[in-house]
Amino acid sequence: MRRLAARGEQLTVGALPWVAPVYRAMPQVAEVIEFPFAHGGLQFKARRGIAKRMEGQFDAAYVLPNSLKSALLPFLASIPKRIGYLGEARIGLLTHRLKNPKSKPPMVAFYSALSGEAGIETDRPQLQVPEADIHETLAELGLQRGAYTVFAPGSEYGPAKRWPAAHYAALANQLDGPVVLLGSGKEADLCAEIAEKAINCLNFAGKTTLTQAIRAQAASKSIVSNDSGLMHVAAALGVPQVAIFGSSSPLHTPPLNDKAIVLWLKTDSAYQPPLDCAPCFERECPLGHTRCLNDISAERVLAALPAVQR
Repeated sequence: MRRLAARGEQLTVGALPWVAPVYRAMPQVAEVIEFPFAHGGLQFKARRGIAKRMEGQFDAAYVLPNSLKSALLPFLASIPKRIGYLGEARIGLLTHRLKNPKSKPPMVAFYSALSGEAGIETDRPQLQVPEADIHETLAELGLQRGAYTVFAPGSEYGPAKRWPAAHYAALANQLDGPVVLLGSGKEADLCAEIAEKAINCLNFAGKTTLTQAIRAQAASKSIVSNDSGLMHVAAALGVPQVAIFGSSSPLHTPPLNDKAIVLWLKTDSAYQPPLDCAPCFERECPLGHTRCLNDISAERVLAALPAVQR
């Protein structure tokens, strides 16, 4: 978004409702159109209807997902230039096609390449939240700016990316000040388990909108999370953070934040036996031990927090 806006393109983003608030916090985005598509299925009629209303409004479409259905709408809207990666038999739907890399590059590089420009390794995401909006959400949630630490213990991908709930609870019990638990409704039980084992935890999982969660992160002292969407939101807000990696890799999806500390046993030479199985990128540990996360102690995360909060 920053690259496209910098060269004079006016950006409209089409997004599903659950992620639209992130794009609204991007200063480079002029407008966000929410697509009312359900998960799964082509929903051709709905896409055709939206495409018809979009005809003649856009010069180019950058198609981020690799699915056929994501490329279908720009094609039906007759947008002249349609850029995306090859995938799912959509050669005819795109006018400019990039080959998918054989290895897993950093995700920022993967998507920034759609701009057609080089030098993408230095790109950093950036979100901006008006101060008045932050004050509004703090009042709604009964929070005080800078007085709490955020935990984001969930991960949509699966348990092989989630630091254990007992570890989060042990960390919460050693912190000064309240801990705010953030997540979706799917993570409510996980956060409830942490809150039951810890003192001074405020469980907002499933009780806030994504907009409120973004604002609550922006006003926090720091955030502790797994490799997740909220981890990347914290990075884009510039919030001090400790990011815990297990089955995934910080070489692929790092928190692009100068105030971030990454904990990943794969690169810890003192950790024995070496974690040769990581990164496996599996949803569940194929070996059944999940050492990559279980062996990161609450004390180790606690020791990292003062460094990011300075």
